[in-house]
Amino acid sequence: MSTPAVKTAAGYIAGLLFGIGLAISGMTDPARVLGFLDIAGAWDPTLMFVLGAAVGTTFVGYRLVFARGTPLFSTKFQLPTKQELDAKLLGGAALFGVGWGLSGYCPGPAIASIGGLTLPLLALLAAMVLGWFIAQRIAR
Repeated sequence: MSTPAVKTAAGYIAGLLFGIGLAISGMTDPARVLGFLDIAGAWDPTLMFVLGAAVGTTFVGYRLVFARGTPLFSTKFQLPTKQELDAKLLGGAALFGVGWGLSGYCPGPAIASIGGLTLPLLALLAAMVLGWFIAQRIAR
């Protein structure tokens, strides 16, 4: 049951559920995200509740998945082994945070919002793709 087609289908289903969750929670609206970041003005706590639900779901989900011993569609879990903080990780996190704060989008909601494409969203998506290419060049 670990054929590439089954793995691909599982990935698409997970992505679809993620996108639907983002849309239902309102996280595809950059004004809502920017409202969360505006702690001195009209603060919107919605993102805090969405993140809290995600952390709770992940906490329970990981315990259930790891209790199985092996994943459903693979022979072993593929977990990161690197645990130290380095300049690339911290710089990338800072760049991500600045981009998120300026645009109100992180990559997931940006992609989920393609259906309602606006000029600011198009600019963000173009910058995101450009950033991927630059990161690949730097990594070589």
